Amino acid sequence: MDLQQKRQLNATRFLKVWLHVDEGIDIEFFALSLPGLAGMLLAHAAKTVFLTDHGDQILENCLKNVQLNSGVLNHQKVVYVRELDWTHPWPPKVSSDLATQERFSWSSSELEEVQKASLLLAADVIYSDDLTDALFGILERIMSQGSEKVLYLALEKRYNFSLDDLDVVANGYLNFRSYLKDDSECEGLELGSLPCFMGKCIDVAEIPQYVGGYDRGDDVELWEIRYSKGKL
Repeated sequence: MDLQQKRQLNATRFLKVWLHVDEGIDIEFFALSLPGLAGMLLAHAAKTVFLTDHGDQILENCLKNVQLNSGVLNHQKVVYVRELDWTHPWPPKVSSDLATQERFSWSSSELEEVQKASLLLAADVIYSDDLTDALFGILERIMSQGSEKVLYLALEKRYNFSLDDLDVVANGYLNFRSYLKDDSECEGLELGSLPCFMGKCIDVAEIPQYVGGYDRGDDVELWEIRYSKGKL
């Protein structure tokens, strides 16, 4: 297992631990780039679960995981595997011709379900400035529509040497933090008239570590993110 796979596994495992703490919810659930067991775990409680990622091979693997665990979940009918490309507009185009509809494409009824979603999860999605920009672009479109939503995002900082900075930096992390304001900062943006993302870093020390075999370290973080639409 290479370093990137370990980082992704750490962030996903951390989300699974957090979900173990917050069981018993009854929600519509939407996962951003979270095609693994952490997403399927919510099928025990959530009314509808959308597991998303990009690329046929990843989505096929996710679908296989859902099918293999259907007997354990006993909620296969509410778990959907769908493609979500952050660089494409949201909502995606819906084909009215079922014969030409791709396997992991969205239907109009599913897009309506996403608007009802109240919980979004994401793991290991912060590692590039460009993709971080794309992520927050699609988050703004999804979280500004329908019911009020909250995103819980787990990450592990990815350190690499940067030629631009001539130093070792956590790729994408500073850009990620630049999108987040605290409650008072959002209220101060033109007296609350401008939209903004409100972020709070959760103290991981308060979350018991039920899953063994990994070290959280100091670079694993869990964020609670909400979107304020602003006042017209």
